Amino acid sequence: MEPIPTQMSVIGISRPGGPEVLQPEIRPVPQPGPGELLVKVVAAGVNRPDVAQRSGHYPPPPGASDLPGLEIAGEVVAVGEGATRHAVGAQVMSLVAGGGYAQYCIAADAQAMAVPPGFSMIEAGATPETLMTVWHNVFERGALQRGETLLVHGGSSGIGTMAIQLAKAFGARVVVTVGSAEKAEACLKLGADRAINYKTEDFVAVTKEFTGGRGVELILDMVGGDYIERNYNAAAVEGRIVQIALLDGIKATVNFAKLMTKRLHHTGSTLRPRTNAEKAAMVAAIEAKVLPLLAQGRIKPVIDSTFPLHEAVEAHRRMESSQHIGKIVLTE
Repeated sequence: MEPIPTQMSVIGISRPGGPEVLQPEIRPVPQPGPGELLVKVVAAGVNRPDVAQRSGHYPPPPGASDLPGLEIAGEVVAVGEGATRHAVGAQVMSLVAGGGYAQYCIAADAQAMAVPPGFSMIEAGATPETLMTVWHNVFERGALQRGETLLVHGGSSGIGTMAIQLAKAFGARVVVTVGSAEKAEACLKLGADRAINYKTEDFVAVTKEFTGGRGVELILDMVGGDYIERNYNAAAVEGRIVQIALLDGIKATVNFAKLMTKRLHHTGSTLRPRTNAEKAAMVAAIEAKVLPLLAQGRIKPVIDSTFPLHEAVEAHRRMESSQHIGKIVLTE
């Protein structure tokens, strides 16, 4: 293995603002502490929280790198004291609390997963954040069961495309909302049972019709705003709604009587600030229940596009255009 350099190229955030504030920098290569790995990054996923951080709305948690980037794949080049799950030379993919837009990145040993057989490093770099978000919110918080119907807003996003595949693999029916015929087709090809173009159809009416008037048991929502009340209308009695983002606004006027009359459960979460122990527990559950599906090729991230690290500005422009279907990935 070639020696680890002392300096590396990274993409930093020069100030809060648009994509153009992403600037190349040279920084020292970090050293892994106890329970940590140093990973030579081959691929790093681009996610909505990166855009929020760049805009000044999503600061990294205390102690985390100030660089954007929440998921990586690459080769372990050094291990810290007590890191025993992954050895030097291992190919891993991992959620990270920050620092993914760099040539080298620190990952927690307990949060890193072996790259599944048959996965390219680009696919591996597009997997951890969406996989953990969907697993935790749809299955742990949302308790999706076989035979239930899941409504996913933003079905063609990285989260949406992963949610379709996971829910179908575990025996649920899936309805998605999308903004174009092309995106609808992509979701149906992945296994969605119904794709609703929100520009031409009312998702409340369509989900009611699809479920024979009952409504859906679970809704995964990244939109917020006026979707909150519409979700209450689309949900079945005892339905669950899990909020993972609020792209259309953090405030809404909602008739909360529906919460009582339909006995709804409305919860939500963010992944980045969770403790290392909580993230490690999610990884352990995913390794037991989901990684076999990835190894069998039954679930794979949908890759929209790749950009070299130094073109991170263009990657963010692609994400903010909302034209993408699946994941945007930065490469070496």
